[in-house]
Amino acid sequence: MQKGNIGVTTENIFPVIKKFLYSDHDIFIREIVSNAVDATQKLKTLAGKGDFKGELGELKVTVSIDKEAGTITVSDRGIGMTAEEIDKYINQIAFSGANDFLDKYKEDANAIIGHFGLGFYSSFMVSNRVDIITKSYQEGAVAQKWSCDGSPEFTLEETTKEDRGTDIVMHIDDDCKEFLEKDKMMGLLSKYCHFLPIPVVFGKKTEWKEGKQVETEEDNVINDTEPLWTKKPADLKDEDYKEFYRKLYPMSDEPLFWIHLNVDYPFNLTGILYFPRIKNNLDLQRNKIQLYCNQVFVTDQLEGTTEPDGTVKTAGIVPQFLTLLHGVIDSPDIPLNVSRSYLQSDQNVKKISGYITKKVSDRLKALFNEDRKGFEEKWDNLKLFINYGMLSEEDFYDKAKAYALLKDVDGKYYTFDEYQTLIKDNQTNKEGQLVYLYAQDPESQYTYIQAAKDKGYNVLLMNGQLDTPLISMLERKLEKTTFTRVDADVIDRLIQKEETKRDVLEAERSDRLSTIFNSQMPRTDKLEFHVEAQALGEDALPVMLTQSEYMRRMKEMSRLQPGMNFYGEMPDMMTLVLNTDAPLIKSVLEDSEKETSEQLRPIEAEIKGLTARQSVLRQEQGKKKAEEITQEEKDDLKKCGDDIQAERDKKNEILSAYGKQSERVHQLIDLALLQNGMLRGEALTKFVKRSVEFIK
Repeated sequence: MQKGNIGVTTENIFPVIKKFLYSDHDIFIREIVSNAVDATQKLKTLAGKGDFKGELGELKVTVSIDKEAGTITVSDRGIGMTAEEIDKYINQIAFSGANDFLDKYKEDANAIIGHFGLGFYSSFMVSNRVDIITKSYQEGAVAQKWSCDGSPEFTLEETTKEDRGTDIVMHIDDDCKEFLEKDKMMGLLSKYCHFLPIPVVFGKKTEWKEGKQVETEEDNVINDTEPLWTKKPADLKDEDYKEFYRKLYPMSDEPLFWIHLNVDYPFNLTGILYFPRIKNNLDLQRNKIQLYCNQVFVTDQLEGTTEPDGTVKTAGIVPQFLTLLHGVIDSPDIPLNVSRSYLQSDQNVKKISGYITKKVSDRLKALFNEDRKGFEEKWDNLKLFINYGMLSEEDFYDKAKAYALLKDVDGKYYTFDEYQTLIKDNQTNKEGQLVYLYAQDPESQYTYIQAAKDKGYNVLLMNGQLDTPLISMLERKLEKTTFTRVDADVIDRLIQKEETKRDVLEAERSDRLSTIFNSQMPRTDKLEFHVEAQALGEDALPVMLTQSEYMRRMKEMSRLQPGMNFYGEMPDMMTLVLNTDAPLIKSVLEDSEKETSEQLRPIEAEIKGLTARQSVLRQEQGKKKAEEITQEEKDDLKKCGDDIQAERDKKNEILSAYGKQSERVHQLIDLALLQNGMLRGEALTKFVKRSVEFIK
């Protein structure tokens, strides 16, 4: 029996393997089974070249569990190893048998999983001892048993084994006993080995018999050795692609369409990418693309890494927006046994990412050009994906702007260029800017939409999860363009084409109206109201609520972008616009003057007198230098200002008292709130009762 130390450059590599080489301990089963498949594939290649003349027989990999012994065994009937090969490929960690094999059979070894290196040693992440029992395919070979307890020391001795191939026996650590559970192992094999090219057997198939599940004699093969992406697109039908999608994502809706990838230069890549029916939620759709290396599952975390400030650090296998797609990508040019950060810096990864992006864009462009109607029917499901791509990838915007669509509230679709042409004549303001009007909720914003339509304007529907940042991007990309929500202002000011000339209410009467209505607006921490009186014409509504486009958009962006929380904490700012041309507003003004004139007459006279005195005092002090003004004079001016404010407070109290008792004021305010879905609870009940009284 031979004893020795494993040739490693560090004193004890096993703690490194156990903790740092792989991110998940369960990866060990992928590595060991993949090695077994690799050994089997090598034998097939040798037979094909005539270097192995024996009978191949049934080629499969078997995984078995012995709970009592505490072992997991992976067996194959591949090429096996001699004592010399064990010494080279197992004892000398720096060497890789697959690399040597590829050098010799590079013309025929495309199916060899050749990037493992340290793959075998992943078994020590879960084992306190690992045995290798192996017999080479070579004639006259003697079976060997290698054993190691997780230290650099090993033993190697001759043993007996009838058949060629290798058994890896893992004696599972006490803290990893969950891997001895059948259901746990079945889940791991399904995840990592589902599409391996050699049959992987785990136990026997079961059937329902006499009220219980019983084992049959038939092997339970857990993998599909010829998945759809390995076949030629010309040999496949639409139903084949849909059936494969159902296998990958059993609970998902049918995909919109798909792309079959197949490239062999400048890198090898196959796969199928599906466009799912994306709901309005980005996070639910991510990480559905599965990455394989020669049919071995690698990861479904394909997006790039991001710094804490949100900047992208490294590019992923696919750009972030493509992580919304579903499906599989298989490439032997991606190293399998390394961390994701290293994988992302690999040059092949960058090439693959660019290729996939181009293929996706080409597919979308072709669908748009060949079937515009069908593309429009799919748009609501494609919108989130395409918008995400345009926002996150400059190159993708340049490609997608030709087929990205805008949808109006009537359900009509336009490309960016088409929409510019549509609104250019009627929706250009006096500064020469093209104004895109949009709504987010056609039901609650119906009145504003109708007012815009009455002016001959078109209104877009922008109710998607990414529409707010998309709007900001388009304002930067499109020349002399601004987006304004249809309820951001009264209709005459949304697209100002010339200075509006209307009879302006004198300041005193305008202030009176503003004070009356402002005093009766609801008070909340998250909402602030400003009241403004404006002449809008007799046909316009008497009251309406508007919201600043800038503040509303900043608050929406704060929910999407870190670093903008300041805006999110600010209250919503709404403006109640009173139409002084409307008979109802005129009626309130006249009635308030009639009801309060007697009380206000002496107050207004006092304010007038105090204001005149304040003006004289300021004029006198204005003639002096600052140091020449006495404290008495300063106090006199201050007292005059305080007296004016006190009288104004009295005036405001009287106007507020009028507003409080005026049913008409409350009804008008509630109508504006109701129109915007902001009237609820007790206030809504009072409004209904008041409305009934008005009808009587």
